[in-house]
Amino acid sequence: MYWKNAFVHTLREVPSEAETISHKLMLRAGMIQKLSAGIYNYLPLGLRVIRKIEAIIRDEMEKCNATELLMPMVIPAELWQESGRWDYYGPELLRLTDRKNNPFLLGPTHEEVIVDVVRKSVRSYRDLPLCLFQIQTKFRDEVRPRYGLMRGREFIMKDAYSFHADQESLEEMYWAMYKAYAAIFGRCGLEFRAVEADSGTIGGSVTHEFHVLADSGEDTIAFCDSCDYAANVEKAAARQPLPAALPADASMPQEVATPGRTSIEDVASFLAVNPRDTVKMLIYEVDSEYYVAVCVRGDLVVNEVKLRTVLDAKAVTIPSDEIVRDKLKLAVGSMGPRNFPAGTVREVIADLSVRAMGKSVCGANRDGYHLTNVYPVRDLTFKRFEDVAVVVEGDPCPRCDGGRLKMRKGIEVGQVFKLGEKYSKPMSLTFLNDQDSPSLMTMGCYGIGVGRTAAAAVEQHHDDDGIIWPAAIAPYSVALLCLDTGSEEVYRLSKSIHDALEKNGIDVLLDDRTERPGVKFKDADLIGCPFRITVGLRGVKEGVVEFKRRHEKSLEKISKDSCAETILKIIGRQS
Repeated sequence: MYWKNAFVHTLREVPSEAETISHKLMLRAGMIQKLSAGIYNYLPLGLRVIRKIEAIIRDEMEKCNATELLMPMVIPAELWQESGRWDYYGPELLRLTDRKNNPFLLGPTHEEVIVDVVRKSVRSYRDLPLCLFQIQTKFRDEVRPRYGLMRGREFIMKDAYSFHADQESLEEMYWAMYKAYAAIFGRCGLEFRAVEADSGTIGGSVTHEFHVLADSGEDTIAFCDSCDYAANVEKAAARQPLPAALPADASMPQEVATPGRTSIEDVASFLAVNPRDTVKMLIYEVDSEYYVAVCVRGDLVVNEVKLRTVLDAKAVTIPSDEIVRDKLKLAVGSMGPRNFPAGTVREVIADLSVRAMGKSVCGANRDGYHLTNVYPVRDLTFKRFEDVAVVVEGDPCPRCDGGRLKMRKGIEVGQVFKLGEKYSKPMSLTFLNDQDSPSLMTMGCYGIGVGRTAAAAVEQHHDDDGIIWPAAIAPYSVALLCLDTGSEEVYRLSKSIHDALEKNGIDVLLDDRTERPGVKFKDADLIGCPFRITVGLRGVKEGVVEFKRRHEKSLEKISKDSCAETILKIIGRQS
């Protein structure tokens, strides 16, 4: 491909709206172009990256015996009403009506549609298992679209769905897809981790996320330094210590004044204790229907995803101080589980960390007062202990002896789910079993954010000069720079190298512009092709061209007469 035909327009300045590295570099490299908030044009260079990722995905999906189809982006509301998600899904769902006032939505995901496809066609257990996938545009009306392709409103996604007669078949497909995802991201040249995760609005019983490791990631993942345990921090657990024993000389609780001290940090400082020796109590409103109190060790944070799961709730939120004080009649900043006012909330839940605490401090349920010498094992009578705290670095691994949890930032690029009968049951997705009786199918769901994968690759592979694409997903394998376009000899050699490489299946971008060499070098580094060949008048007279790998500083001089052959050997694709 010749630059003049490739529609490549780079930018010297960083666009003001760009925040992350991938956003800045993909805009500057002319790979994407903003149309509206969270909505981007994929320009030719960016689209080539997308298509290469898609090709890898298709190849691995076919190895899993998955068959491709394409479903509409515009979905009738009745399908989502049937599954129950029409009312459950929040403002991220873009709803619209046609000229006949029929309600529709722009698909953020396609579980309902694929169920409708399958229930119209599959009748017998002999037709199962079945796996179908698509690569399609989705739309989610994010409240704060940002970071370019990392969190857009419109995005490209690969979603696959499997259908099974029993749990054993689902289990087999789930782990086949898990391995396929590992192969996909490995082939894309990414350092990643698969982690246990929360299923969110998709639903299901078991799920794993695939995270590309990058400091710019929005998610935090916890993983063991000794075994293969890894989980999204929303899901991660730690090995819980045994309940603390009560010392024989334990003093009784004592009420002390703590004027103006309402935060854990202030109370701990005032009483000269460590925050981990305090009990923090928070009030949560559950599904806008009732309230619960939650206690954790003072240095920990309540994990609201875990809490929501424990309560089987759609949403948990912290009410305002005014509601806690005026409606619930509780002492804001001085709440505590000892002698907590009965009937104020539906229940009090304590994190497992509280059970292991020794001598502690907690609120006295009176403004400006706290209790010291509190021993949870003796003084706090909880009916319910649950794992509802966020893990911290250094916590013991829940799966192995001796391992400790470490934390890394990650960019979620894919997720696999065991959906079970979540959609089969409300949408009556049945088949005739070997006894000729109707049975519900069980399902799996498997998604990859294609654009996010491209952006994550940039976050992980770049330097001060631009992108360094992994070879498998680079827009072009070779950037061929013709430095002296006015020289017939230089141009002829550049063209012959270009043609020879293209003939052997190598993607080449020949920079034939009448630009200064410095501009061409800067653009080549910015775009990030894995290999660069430079053809200049001085080198041609010496009988050589320059060869450089994008991730290395050093240059090699290669004979101009055997340049194409040498490059083919280096890339490993000589035909």
